[in-house]
Amino acid sequence: MRAAAVIPMHDPEGLLFPHLEAVTPLLKSLFDRVYVSIPQETRARQAKHAAWVDRDEFFQVTGIPAGAQIGDHFRVLYQAAAESAPPEQILHLCYIDRVAFALCGPFKDQFRFDIQSVGESVVPLVFHRSPSAWETHPRNYYEIEHMATRAGEMVLGKTLDFGWCHLAVQAGDLLTALQCSHNHDLSMVAEIVIALESRLHTQEVDWLAWEDPFILGRSASKLKHEREASLQEVHKRLSYIVPILNLIDKSTAVLLK
Repeated sequence: MRAAAVIPMHDPEGLLFPHLEAVTPLLKSLFDRVYVSIPQETRARQAKHAAWVDRDEFFQVTGIPAGAQIGDHFRVLYQAAAESAPPEQILHLCYIDRVAFALCGPFKDQFRFDIQSVGESVVPLVFHRSPSAWETHPRNYYEIEHMATRAGEMVLGKTLDFGWCHLAVQAGDLLTALQCSHNHDLSMVAEIVIALESRLHTQEVDWLAWEDPFILGRSASKLKHEREASLQEVHKRLSYIVPILNLIDKSTAVLLK
């Protein structure tokens, strides 16, 4: 059985849909189907793009109510995909900007190989950003997200990317993990990692290099400098890393019992 992809599409500005359309033929060569969510705000502002997705039977579309927070958005999509897929089917939880960059850039062959190599014996599997991939990201991204990684190393004895960009998991295991997910913000992705932690595999990959310059059509060096100087970017990342640190701290309390 071929794997399926699970991709949230919060895109009211219409920046990501063209990338989705461009790589859909490649997605069809890799996956059995794509479970995709379209929030009401996105559907209202990007009606033509949403209608294109609706028409293609390759996509199974989940609607997201207006005003849903990001964690609730993801949870509704993940729940719908996990309930629709056979329990043993591998689901790739991922993001279209990361996938489009991986499929259209210098890492496309390695990405395809890594995705097609994922089997039942290695899932659940988090693809980690390699040192080379992290080097392309703004330094503040790395420093803030590694607060959680270092805390997890001390508490769980494992090096884990709690704010992961790509997770492969069987549908039945995802359903079980979602029972432990309650947060409304982006930290819900860490709840999934913590729920799966005892059986979780990891693999470092270069294809999770920073995707924003590709998506935005910007100079990587200039954009990186802007983001490293941005207090708003620091706040954005702290807004989900602080709740993730709280989740790791709760794990400490459980382990001490």
